[in-house]
Amino acid sequence: MSENASLSGCIDRIELGFVEREATPRLLMKLSIQLHLAGLSLSNTVSILEIFGVERARSTVHNWVHKADLQPEEGRSPDHVAVDETVIRLNDEQYWLYAAVDPETNELLHTKLEPTRTNVIAYSFFRELREKHDVDDAVFLVDGATPLNDACRRHGLDFRYERHGNRNSVERVFREVKRRTTSFSNCFSNAEAETANEWLRSFAFAWNQLI
Repeated sequence: MSENASLSGCIDRIELGFVEREATPRLLMKLSIQLHLAGLSLSNTVSILEIFGVERARSTVHNWVHKADLQPEEGRSPDHVAVDETVIRLNDEQYWLYAAVDPETNELLHTKLEPTRTNVIAYSFFRELREKHDVDDAVFLVDGATPLNDACRRHGLDFRYERHGNRNSVERVFREVKRRTTSFSNCFSNAEAETANEWLRSFAFAWNQLI
């Protein structure tokens, strides 16, 4: 599928049920949401709207993305799942981003943002992943992180240690998330943790449509 076809399909799947009265044409609202999630800054997204004769504040586009409540599809059945964790900055505080990726399709299956890194949180991450997708028969690709290994054992999941190879898929996701958050002054400025989690779910939706 071409990138243009992917972009068009993604736009078609953006629901605007939250809209009651809005002067902006719905197609432009959907385009703005998709362009921002695909990597365009809020400022540049607003500039695109101006080309169509529509003037909107950056906060308005941000609210559209937030209210659209986009979620990656559930019910996947991958043969392998690459999992990892990395640090994200949120208002000068350190948070841990947990992510699971299907290395065959590069689809982002699940994300979780937490203020700390513990065995309990890792266990919860795997529980949520199992609730969303059929992964009980998958082979999990993990690095040497003790919480992830411990969580796999406690859930009875098959896993193997792998630093490169198929685990590169989750590293690509992390690189893109960090690139996006770096453009926000290396953090989600003035955002609560749940707002950042919502953005990550929306990002996962867009990422899966455009890969």
